Amino acid sequence: MNINTDKFFKALISICLVLLIIIFIFIAFNLRALSKWANYQTICIEQESIDTTIPWAVRKCNGRSKVYQVK
Repeated sequence: MNINTDKFFKALISICLVLLIIIFIFIAFNLRALSKWANYQTICIEQESIDTTIPWAVRKCNGRSKVYQVK
């Protein structure tokens, strides 16, 4: 194998790895909002399920408690 070809493939793989790392950083940064929401949901469900059932606490934390109320 030619030395120039070998250097070219190593450079190409290095560039691809750097791009892949940048893409993963971008994805991780965008998932922070989802992480905050999930943490809030967990805390809300833990606090609401002390007095009620877990399904009711999930509905209430999702803002649907009025929909499922039995009159």
